[in-house]
Amino acid sequence: MKIIETPICRADIDNLRVGDMVLIRGDIFCGRDAVLPKVQQAIRQGELAALGIELEGSVIFHTAVSPAGVGPTSSNKLEIESSIGPLSEAGVRLHLGKGALSRETVEALDRFGSVYAVIPPVTALLGDKTVSRELVAFPELGMEALYRLRVEGYPAIIAAAHGRSIYDE
Repeated sequence: MKIIETPICRADIDNLRVGDMVLIRGDIFCGRDAVLPKVQQAIRQGELAALGIELEGSVIFHTAVSPAGVGPTSSNKLEIESSIGPLSEAGVRLHLGKGALSRETVEALDRFGSVYAVIPPVTALLGDKTVSRELVAFPELGMEALYRLRVEGYPAIIAAAHGRSIYDE
């Protein structure tokens, strides 16, 4: 396991290889379809500094941030993938997301001294542990209907028990 701290220097990138497992420490940016084109526009217009954004050595996680948490979105969506080259040229050293990238994007990463790492979505981790699923009720709700799953080995963390919660401060 390799530790990467932000801001990331070029030597850190040079020492990474496909298949390396990394742990990231420090500040990262989170953005996806709607915001990444706006970041590119701010780069073109020279407005990043006024926004308090320094991209040199940064990480961008292709995700939205919601009260439910964060999870990777597909990096090969047009708005996201088309931002990877320009953002790498502007100093982003590590892009985080999920999914395969085009050969052109992989070459742009190399050209600008950046890398891409995937973070598996939880559904990918749990998919092979779901033995079966059955629609039980409210089929009119589609994917939000009531289903029964048969599972083997789903990982979980108890978050509340005996009057205590992991969210208590």
